[in-house]
Amino acid sequence: MNKSTHFFGQSVFGQLISLIDNKIISQNSRKYNADYYVKKFTTKDHLISMLFGVFAKVSSLREVSGAMLGLSGKTKHFQLESLPYRSTLSDANKRRTSDVFAGIYNDLLKQYHYLFSDSRILQVIKKQIEIFDSTTISLFQDILKCVGRMPANGKRKGGIKMHTIINVDELVPKMVWFTSAATNDHFLLNKLKFDSNTIYVFDKGYNDYVAFKRFCDNETGFVTRIKDDAVYSVEEELYIDQCIHSGVLEDQIIEITVKENGQTSRLKLRKVTFYGYFFF
Repeated sequence: MNKSTHFFGQSVFGQLISLIDNKIISQNSRKYNADYYVKKFTTKDHLISMLFGVFAKVSSLREVSGAMLGLSGKTKHFQLESLPYRSTLSDANKRRTSDVFAGIYNDLLKQYHYLFSDSRILQVIKKQIEIFDSTTISLFQDILKCVGRMPANGKRKGGIKMHTIINVDELVPKMVWFTSAATNDHFLLNKLKFDSNTIYVFDKGYNDYVAFKRFCDNETGFVTRIKDDAVYSVEEELYIDQCIHSGVLEDQIIEITVKENGQTSRLKLRKVTFYGYFFF
């Protein structure tokens, strides 16, 4: 008897792929000309192949290609039309813009937003809270050890820096940008969309008085930690009501100096000091 090339039931991976609307893929493919002059390995095949690599936890194109070629004849369940060879994957990664996959991701996020969104915080403060930060992914340190700017400790950063923005009510990021590891964290500040209904939260690595002024000018809230050597003047001491949690030590209106384009201006901010709790 000949062996059947079909599964009796749909695989878990196939079920996940079925959640991706083909219209979303085709619309983004046309928008970014991702399939221009492509005969076989389409945007959809590329997307499925890379998702397979993520779920299979492989670490190279050779592993992705080898694992998928091993499924020859059994790929209908996850809608793969063209099996990728290593060279095919490599060429596709080089030629096809990553913008098409960003577009697919954002459209899927809009479609399935209601499934993983927790609106409890929004109901309390009536505003969205978004957190942003960056992390460095080291790549081939022995080879790329000379890449990047030279910090005080003499060790250069070789690799990729990932800048991420996530809504505190959601489980997945709404935006991810990749840059060289030497790129300053302030890069992300230029990508933010100022919105009076949003409060951004970030650490003191992003302290930038010009950016603070931009937030205030656009009526966009932000929360961060002030640097230890920050220079400011206290303009007003605000009353701390007894109903406020005892962790609040000070509530002040401060004023800082902002220097931009050769001009100097003063900016008022609110500084709240908390008593820290440490658990061991």
